[in-house]
Amino acid sequence: MERGKNIEALSLCFTAGVAGGTAAAAAAGGIAAALLLPFLTLPVLLRDRLRRLPEKPAVGILLGTFLLLGVFCALNAAVPGASASPELLAAGAAGRLRAFIGSLAFPSEGTAPLLKALLTGDRSSLSPETVAAFRRSGASHLLALSGLHMGILYLLFDSLTKPLGGSRPAKLIRFLLILGGAGFFTLMTGAGPSIVRAFLFIGLNETLRILGRPRKATRVFCVALLIQLVLDPGVIRSLGFQLSYLAMAGIFLLYPVLEKWYPEGSRYNPFRWMWKAAAMSISCQVFTAPLAWLRFHTFPKWFLLTNLLAIPLTTLTVWSAVIVLALAAAGLCPQLLLEVTDGLCRLLTGTLEIIASM
Repeated sequence: MERGKNIEALSLCFTAGVAGGTAAAAAAGGIAAALLLPFLTLPVLLRDRLRRLPEKPAVGILLGTFLLLGVFCALNAAVPGASASPELLAAGAAGRLRAFIGSLAFPSEGTAPLLKALLTGDRSSLSPETVAAFRRSGASHLLALSGLHMGILYLLFDSLTKPLGGSRPAKLIRFLLILGGAGFFTLMTGAGPSIVRAFLFIGLNETLRILGRPRKATRVFCVALLIQLVLDPGVIRSLGFQLSYLAMAGIFLLYPVLEKWYPEGSRYNPFRWMWKAAAMSISCQVFTAPLAWLRFHTFPKWFLLTNLLAIPLTTLTVWSAVIVLALAAAGLCPQLLLEVTDGLCRLLTGTLEIIASM
């Protein structure tokens, strides 16, 4: 079996094991984990015999071992004190960021609360009217930190580091700056499951790029899934984790099909851009809608219009906010930038209020 396919298969088997182990953890717990441990050592003890087996049986045993390993990790994580969430490592960091945002002199009183929600996930200071507008327009996901926010910042980091050039030292510096920036944002926002997923995607993608290795989307997906579940098997119960990986599955599997439906033409064609944005939104919704309906019994009817308008506005707002925060921390932020960021926040909120009233 090809090495890349092996990685993907091992990741999916481990994920299935974690899911099964999580479901059984309440009844079995640490006892079952202890009983599984001897079976997990067999492939190591019998490695000489496994080498002499034909390829298919050997691969089957390896996949089965990763399935049991997933079950073991999930059962072991269910034992009190057996695992530590990465969120504990970032305790207090998000609070300091929220306090700094609140200290800036934005013209409108609703700007700082919205930026706190977009950059830290804290919606406690948003007005009920704003929260309702986001919910009715189908844009609640913009207020909950997710891979979308990390992706927006990744594009900003990538653009800001491009002037460094394409030499080997420049690529290494860009790699360190991008991973450092993404890692800082992950910690500052509490290292939620979907943010950690996005950080792993960025880390794997950038590592493969600097090594000159092919960056196959499904392989990055499976390796990130494997790493995240190894680090914290209990995260499989998180709705944010589930929706995040389902959305990425839609982007990797369905989006390329939909994107090709648009006739070939100039890459700068605005209609082509609109179709790509619509295809991206549809791909995510197709894969996440069943779970969202199961959990919330609702479906945003204006999701396509909302995403076409709100995501570009959110991107500009976050980029502007990051620049403002960086300059303000250095004591160099002009009032004009505060007003621009304030205007973008009011435009985003006003747009969603109009959609919510339709």
